[in-house]
Amino acid sequence: MEENPLIIALDFKGMDEVEAFLEPFRGQNLFVKVGMELFYKEGPNTVYRLKELGHRVFLDLKLHDIPNTVMRAMKSLAGLGCDLVTVHAAGGRAMMEAALEGLEAGVPSGLSRPSCVAVTQLTSTEEAHMKTEQLISVSLRESVYHYASLAKISGLDGVVCSAWEASGIIQRLGNGFLTVTPGIRMGTEDHQDQKRVATPEMARELGIHAIVVGRPIIRAANPVEAYGTWMKSWRGASQ
Repeated sequence: MEENPLIIALDFKGMDEVEAFLEPFRGQNLFVKVGMELFYKEGPNTVYRLKELGHRVFLDLKLHDIPNTVMRAMKSLAGLGCDLVTVHAAGGRAMMEAALEGLEAGVPSGLSRPSCVAVTQLTSTEEAHMKTEQLISVSLRESVYHYASLAKISGLDGVVCSAWEASGIIQRLGNGFLTVTPGIRMGTEDHQDQKRVATPEMARELGIHAIVVGRPIIRAANPVEAYGTWMKSWRGASQ
């Protein structure tokens, strides 16, 4: 994965909306995220088309199933040419190792396998809900650290986490272990369904490797201008 990408979450209902959004960015090579809504509506052609347009693709399906099922699913996803994929760390070590096995088996000849990162705790999760609904007795932060350590032991490339836990993960597991962080907002924005949020400047100072931004860019009056503003905040005014 390139250094410090800003990944745009394509939270659209279909490819017609995606193509309309991307048109003003013609000539730019973006890093974009395809989530469940878009992929389940449009299928693999979503990834093929985005790669055809020259963009890197984060396919965020958060696989969580028995190891053999995840292995077979990842083998199929690796053939799409995506650059980054996700599993749920809660699926356990055997499942995460199986995910890597599937990616290695399915990647087209001559290409590198997609990076694989594990979702720890969703950025919409609050500690009280984690304890009462997931019955996890440790703190939310310790739960995230545990999942991150498990992901690294399993051979994964990194984790999806909030900015609140990222610096601790980097300290514990090293700078080479990727931290991909959603829930990034400018200071004046509505947090919507995100609970554990941070600004892009904070994310940069914490050493986070990649941030994911959706609605603040795709719903902006001028998405290209909004993207430029976010990139300056994320990478510094000199960018």
